[in-house]
Amino acid sequence: RIPHNLMKLNSDKIPTVANSTIIALWCILFLTTYAQAARSETGSPRVINGPMVGWVSPTEISVWARITGEYAFSLQYGTDSELSDSQQSDSILAKPKNDFTVHLTLKDLKPDTTYYYRVLVEGSPSGYHRGEPFKVKTAPAPGEKTRFSIGFGSCARARVDPEQIIWKHVKETGVDLFFWLGDNIYGDSLYGQFLAEEYRYQRDIPSLQPVLRSIPHLAIWDDHDYGLNDHDRENPIKDIALAVFKNYWANPSYGLPETPGVFFHYHYGGVDFFFLDGRYHRDPPSMPDQPGKTHLGKEQLNWLKSGLSKSKAPFKVLLTGTGWTSLKGPNGDSWSAALHERNQLFDYIRDESISGVLLVSGDTHRGELYCIPWSDKGGYDLYEFVSSPLAQNPSVKVRPKPPEIYIRDWYHGSSNFGYMTFDLTENDPIMRYNLIDTFGDAVYEWFEIRASKLVNGTKSWPSKISEEERLNREKGLLPD
Repeated sequence: RIPHNLMKLNSDKIPTVANSTIIALWCILFLTTYAQAARSETGSPRVINGPMVGWVSPTEISVWARITGEYAFSLQYGTDSELSDSQQSDSILAKPKNDFTVHLTLKDLKPDTTYYYRVLVEGSPSGYHRGEPFKVKTAPAPGEKTRFSIGFGSCARARVDPEQIIWKHVKETGVDLFFWLGDNIYGDSLYGQFLAEEYRYQRDIPSLQPVLRSIPHLAIWDDHDYGLNDHDRENPIKDIALAVFKNYWANPSYGLPETPGVFFHYHYGGVDFFFLDGRYHRDPPSMPDQPGKTHLGKEQLNWLKSGLSKSKAPFKVLLTGTGWTSLKGPNGDSWSAALHERNQLFDYIRDESISGVLLVSGDTHRGELYCIPWSDKGGYDLYEFVSSPLAQNPSVKVRPKPPEIYIRDWYHGSSNFGYMTFDLTENDPIMRYNLIDTFGDAVYEWFEIRASKLVNGTKSWPSKISEEERLNREKGLLPD
């Protein structure tokens, strides 16, 4: 407030320039005081968790964040690293019903292009994000022959491993995408508020921040982020868990209009990825494994079969939270409890001459690489790639040897993530795979498979096993 006596000052008592300067200083003081008072009434609008890049397409980039109140969130973005060419997105309002999380999608972008972005709250840079802008790349153009890589993993228990140095190596490999395969948190609760709290705790891990901000993340769930250990379709809070999951991940879609779940299809760089929900519709493992017992539910299984039949991609990757082998036995918490349905799916792939299928999973707290030899049944060999844990104690538990083939020994030396590269520039596209440990080192002898080997009537596994595994097989030894 300008003092009364100052208002009476006139030009014949104070020089004009001095008078103007004093008034300007009082105005600045007034505006500053007003702004501070306004902030005291609204708090400090800012991003409290995130940002995290979600799905990307050739022309779109999605960004997730959580805001400190009912404020407008937007992005400043452009292709120049200093944002000299920037524009501002439309804004989206954070709402209490979504736990103040927001999913914003930039549209009309250029394919295979690096974009720089800065998060804005109420039109201004968020308090903790006023430095250099972050960057992320759109997906390759449709039909373009590309090379790209993905990282994947499961089992991140922040309260066991709050440091999580594995993310440093995820960043260093320069993967184009990262896939979370379940047990992304250890909620283990029948209250949605505690599932959400664990998500917030995990999102704040310092080593994870550079990865969240620059690499697209897609996710499915497993039991510990779905409810309680080994929970199936009888989970009493499955709809609450699904609502929390949707708040905290930025996937391209979730289930079907009439079929809830976290499953979705994603195409990137010429490869089709089918992310599966192995929890929401799963029959209890204790039920007898007979025709009709389901792991995916009828609608999701039909959706998957239809998607596989329509796919023209040289590789079709099926991702699920729990393992595809029979390793855990008939009542196990995996596909081993629903082998009728699994085998029906594999027979469908054979009978419909669907080529190029690869299997990916997590959950087991160790790295694994198997072959399910469907070449013995007139199909082709189905390889399963398992990464676990990202941040959890590895398991050394030994189970009876299943009929599936060990391509590499179990790895339980440290946390790890799966690393896949796809090269579609070659006439015969190739996928290469390894596990990366907490030292940034490759765990295995590199595994390679060409698309031409994933066709009916092709037996490929004998040439893929390591020399060590060949000797183990001759001796009848299990991995240790």
